[in-house]
Amino acid sequence: MSTALPYWRLSGFYFFYFALLGATAPFIALYFDYLGFSAARIGELIAIPMLMRCLAPNLWAWLADRSQKRLAIVRFGALCTLLSFALIFISKSFAWLALIMVLHAFFWHAILAQFEVITLAHLGTQSERYSQLRLWGSVGFMLVVIGFGYLFEQIGLEHYPWAILAVMSGIVLSSFWVPAQPLEPVRAPVARHASQGLGKAPIKPMVVFLVCVTLMQLSHGPYYTFLTLYLIDLDYSRALIGWLWALGVLAEIGLFVIMPWLLRRMSLKHIIVISLLLAALRWWLLGFYADSLMILLFIQILHAATFGSFHAAAIHFVQRYFPAHKQGQGQGLYVSFSGVGGALGALYAGYAWQALGATYTFGLAAAVALLAALIMLFALTTADSTQPVLEKGE
Repeated sequence: MSTALPYWRLSGFYFFYFALLGATAPFIALYFDYLGFSAARIGELIAIPMLMRCLAPNLWAWLADRSQKRLAIVRFGALCTLLSFALIFISKSFAWLALIMVLHAFFWHAILAQFEVITLAHLGTQSERYSQLRLWGSVGFMLVVIGFGYLFEQIGLEHYPWAILAVMSGIVLSSFWVPAQPLEPVRAPVARHASQGLGKAPIKPMVVFLVCVTLMQLSHGPYYTFLTLYLIDLDYSRALIGWLWALGVLAEIGLFVIMPWLLRRMSLKHIIVISLLLAALRWWLLGFYADSLMILLFIQILHAATFGSFHAAAIHFVQRYFPAHKQGQGQGLYVSFSGVGGALGALYAGYAWQALGATYTFGLAAAVALLAALIMLFALTTADSTQPVLEKGE
């Protein structure tokens, strides 16, 4: 690792940022259920921050690319996220919670896309090591999801807001520990053909990519919205559910460790297609066989593909097709279309869960992931998409 790379400062931010995701994704639906909301209302509340991902990142990306003050935006977003969520102590009505979800998500989604640009700028020609930084986010997620599983098993969910605020405080503090990005970020070397083919007309691959991003996140709707409630209904304990979430993230960490090796041997297209196919398998198994602990363990291991390899490939995909001065907008687009899919996924999950039940809801998710795989496989056919990101030895 280069001595110029602020490895632990960057890793520390990822740790706390994704620790917050570990505090919300498995537990916030459980908290809303504890407050007495129906599956449809829970789906609507969880869809709100996903929907904000469609709007906020592009606004903040435009501001960041125009001002080039990305770190200031990250710090401002982290602080406002904390202050917005603290409003939960005023009221817990549906309308007030919806407002809180709007406000805190608007600022939270100002953060990650710009921080990715900061990270890639620090990495410079070592961009293949992005996964070695990002894996600490997975560590943060895993530790929080295990710890919260035990915590809420013992003390109940009434203290959930305080636990969330503690994690948000970590994001704020770590953002002030991160150094500013280099003034002139260096683009990572791409394969020698990268300026040919798609480089001359990058619109088609980006459209195909963003459609697949949207569908992938849509397919995750039932998982992120109702997995914990689903497993509780199947008589798994909250502590065990925490470990199951953590297993998925542990598999994701393993994937991030080997991602540089994969990027030298496989094209981005093939990594994304395989990730989508494994997502279809995962949701189908989850709908029909989640009552088997052994199969459930395998389902969670598949998180290495459905999030880990897909996300890492997506970051490199955006970096390839956007120039250095537009990286913020490129990452913002990726986050925004993820938000579109996530919002639609949470909404459909809430209504389908109430009308069709868990099995058919996950079955629909599997079909959506399979459709995305077919689109990526057959719609993206240019020569550039079939080559490795980095040549061996580069």
